[in-house]
Amino acid sequence: MKHIELYIFVAVRNISAPSSGVQLSDSRELRGRYEEFVFLFVVIDPISGIQEMSSCTSKNTRVGIIGSGVIGLTSALLLVDAGYDVVIVARNLPGDETTEWASPWAGALLAPHPDTGFNELQEYSIKKYSELADHGPRSGIKKLNITEFYDDRADDSTIWYKSILPDFTPIQSTDMPPGATIGFTYSGLTVDPSMFLPWIAQKLVDRGVKFVRGNVESFQEMQNLSQASIVVNASGLGARELASDGSSISIRGQTMLVRKQDDDGVDRAVILQGSQYTYVIPRASGGVILGGVSQPGNFAVDPDMALRTDILERVNSMTKGEFGWVDTDRDVSRDIVGFRPARKGGVRVEREGNIIHAYGAGSLGYVYSWGMANQVLGLVKNHYRAHI
Repeated sequence: MKHIELYIFVAVRNISAPSSGVQLSDSRELRGRYEEFVFLFVVIDPISGIQEMSSCTSKNTRVGIIGSGVIGLTSALLLVDAGYDVVIVARNLPGDETTEWASPWAGALLAPHPDTGFNELQEYSIKKYSELADHGPRSGIKKLNITEFYDDRADDSTIWYKSILPDFTPIQSTDMPPGATIGFTYSGLTVDPSMFLPWIAQKLVDRGVKFVRGNVESFQEMQNLSQASIVVNASGLGARELASDGSSISIRGQTMLVRKQDDDGVDRAVILQGSQYTYVIPRASGGVILGGVSQPGNFAVDPDMALRTDILERVNSMTKGEFGWVDTDRDVSRDIVGFRPARKGGVRVEREGNIIHAYGAGSLGYVYSWGMANQVLGLVKNHYRAHI
């Protein structure tokens, strides 16, 4: 590891007047809404910082986590609340706006998927997000009506989650968009990553979790750095090299955030899946995400401007012209490109010696997050029981 920095997040109201005795440097604003605070990074020497932590905390209760995406952060919160000392090492941290990680750019509609398996993990996550939504809007979790359409199945026999989501109601064929074969609505949730990631990062800092910015090249390096006896690999796309997992793949996504000056907001999410991947997702912080595409093997970082028109046409077909007001030259606030860390065969949550793997959720990172985190917690507990 050539360069690494240990960060502690500090919330202040005026970045020009830091508290006496606190040396602030390399400050970066965490772009998210958490009350009216601005988050700053306090840079500390990584080696001495970790060693100082080691002097007051037993290595036998420490867990090192590689990755600060949604799976790494949710795992950290469950672990620290269970009494473990947690150190997160990641190349990207909440607030970074780079396509090198997926969590800030996710659509984050909490719609379970009928075909990806691990249903119990999806169900656990939905319940956890629902609990958090009841605690207020600061987390960016929004309750809303969700409408789903599919064009690749004749009935809803595969829709396993129809029994767990409130107000599940089938849609008549006459009310479906062209090509759709089934449709239904239910009361659901969506997450705004620009609010949720800073919110959960602050929760972790409040509980004493340490963040280290660095590019870990091996699990042994991570164990040496964190002084943890067990490491959680929540590295997302990094797992292909770090875990030598050839099943890990990158799937490119592209969406656009649109805003309308005189609009009161969109109060429902709509998604059409099967032969296409089209959706409308309102953001708690304002605006609406229109998407999308699923492009395995496409590594283009820059937005494809031709996709704006394609996405908008599909969205209007799906919603019967609800977004006919959108002018892509006038109303698009941002084009969003992200690379989803998927895996052939589905998510991986398992222990391999002193390493716990937790990655591969693809476009469903938020849908799986708390469920995967809960499994990580169970695996950590089992590890420490075996070493008592």
